[in-house]
Amino acid sequence: MTSYQRLVLTISILASFLSFLDGSVVNVALPAIVHELGGGLAVQQWVSSAYLITLGSLILLAGSLSDIFGRKHILTWGVIGFGITSILCAIAPTDISLIIARALQGVFGALLVPSSLALIISTFSGGAQSKAIGTWTAWTGISFLIGPLVGGALVDLLSWRWIFLINVVPILVTLWLMRRLHADRPSEKTSIDIGGALMATLGIAGIVYALIEQPSQGWNSLSVWPLLSLGMLLILMFIWHERRVKQPMLPLSLFAIRNFTVGNIATTAIYAGLAVATFLITIFIQEVGGYSALFAGISLLPITVIMFFLSSKFGALAGKYGPRLFMSVGPLVAASGFALFLMVDNRVDYLTQILPGVLLFGLGLSITVAPLTAAILGCIDPKHAGIASAINNAVSRIAGLIAIAVIALVTGNSLDVEGFHRGIWLMIILLTLGGLVSAIGITNKFTVQKI
Repeated sequence: MTSYQRLVLTISILASFLSFLDGSVVNVALPAIVHELGGGLAVQQWVSSAYLITLGSLILLAGSLSDIFGRKHILTWGVIGFGITSILCAIAPTDISLIIARALQGVFGALLVPSSLALIISTFSGGAQSKAIGTWTAWTGISFLIGPLVGGALVDLLSWRWIFLINVVPILVTLWLMRRLHADRPSEKTSIDIGGALMATLGIAGIVYALIEQPSQGWNSLSVWPLLSLGMLLILMFIWHERRVKQPMLPLSLFAIRNFTVGNIATTAIYAGLAVATFLITIFIQEVGGYSALFAGISLLPITVIMFFLSSKFGALAGKYGPRLFMSVGPLVAASGFALFLMVDNRVDYLTQILPGVLLFGLGLSITVAPLTAAILGCIDPKHAGIASAINNAVSRIAGLIAIAVIALVTGNSLDVEGFHRGIWLMIILLTLGGLVSAIGITNKFTVQKI
């Protein structure tokens, strides 16, 4: 790895780390936020949801913009904007101002992930690209999983406001490193597909909003099913529009690439299972096992450690031998980890009933995630890397939201041992499906396709 490639990888990790960390760190601080600012459950929901709605709905547009105007330019604005809005969150005097600041933070967070991954794709190639994606995956996975742990410690020792102020230092480091980053050549495409951008953004926003509100409002609520229906209609109109516009925001020809399409189908199943896992386990060990919120965050820490040490290695192996084997075996290993959770009873003993499954799940996740990302993006022309990574991120986030929105239908309204086991079976099925899809559809013999 050259010094410049190391610089690009460091910048990409730092930028993405911020976005993923803020997606999970705030959850453990919600009681403290409401205690100081008031507003009850509604404010708790919106402090979390405002970020997810703007992030999820704008990520496709952000990916397109990074391809048009250059990754460095969009990433710079994303980092600066994320820093400013993080400070606004930290100093928010009222619940409404915090919710608005969180929504703005999601806008700039959407600019970070597609641009950072696109930088890697355009700088690395071959096996080095797979290994770099593995390293990126390890660190972004760590940020998502340590969020509750970091948040719990900051809230207990300092104040909930520090969960936003901690962003300032990595932001300043990222901006300092970006001074040495070469300006990439923008796409030959010079115009923004405004109609497509509006339909995609509003369509995804409607779907994401409905899925976030569904658990509290119910499917019959006028704020859920009409927006869900409208969002789906706008997405269908977006696809119809993209087939006909001269310079589309989303080149539909991307889906003619086998690994890109199959990989995103596998992503849907695998990340739905991952979202259900982190949601279900952390709640179950608190409500049934009687463990503290801080311990609930620590309980999944072994996954972070395993991913830190193994993700880049499996990424490198996938670059050498191809991603198919790892994408097929990894989800099955993770599913076998969940099978161990079927032995959990009312004792909820962490060391004997939870930890073995967590360790096996972490191993399966490490085998899977880097090869999955490498398979999807490794076959894409670098000029489309921004929108391609945005699609994959949108797929993973929406898959997680859908899975969490419907989990109550599987577990029941009260999460007892029997309901937990039903949720575990759902995760086993989803991960097994992801492995089978990969085994059947992913190919090791592919070249970057020009479209």
